[in-house]
Amino acid sequence: QVQLVESGGGLVQTGGSLRLSCVASGFTFSIYTMSWYRQAPGKEREFVASITSYGDVTRYADSVKGRFGISRDNAKNTAYLQMNSLKSEDTAVYYCKTVPLSFWGQGTQVTVSS
Repeated sequence: QVQLVESGGGLVQTGGSLRLSCVASGFTFSIYTMSWYRQAPGKEREFVASITSYGDVTRYADSVKGRFGISRDNAKNTAYLQMNSLKSEDTAVYYCKTVPLSFWGQGTQVTVSS
């Protein structure tokens, strides 16, 4: 079965860093663009970042440009989101997703203390 499992979330102070991981199984990971989304309480789920199959093109939401970095390791079937200079408004559940077929992980909680 197709499965995406996020990890690496937790509690961090404002200005700190976290690295999220998304381990994929049950499909050919290398042919999919991978993306990260997040959803804060009471808000719509929003796009954070994406990376194409071989890492040649990356995209970021304006709110995270210059602070977050997306990467992938196809040999490990894993996508990453490096989050730096974290702010309280980054607090959310973070999800990884495939493109164009929409496979979603269960999410990992990131909490940034003010």
